[in-house]
Amino acid sequence: MAKKMQEPKEATADQQTIEKAIAEGRAMIDQGSSKIDAAMAIYRLLEDQPQETIVQAFQTGATLTEKGALTYWYNCRRKLAKEKRANASG
Repeated sequence: MAKKMQEPKEATADQQTIEKAIAEGRAMIDQGSSKIDAAMAIYRLLEDQPQETIVQAFQTGATLTEKGALTYWYNCRRKLAKEKRANASG
């Protein structure tokens, strides 16, 4: 079976979004923000990306370890879902 190729535009747009999220996280860390605040900013930009991509962005952009990044991914995912539920009901 032939493997379906992804359009170059999509890959470029995704990569640009990932780079933007990492840069935003690093800027926040440099300005003295907490790692969770930086991670949440990254997560909001990348929430539709695969878990591995977000965890890697957390490691690079929010200066987290691999285990810390995975924990923050889980926590950010829960927090954003809770915020969305609150906004939908109110």
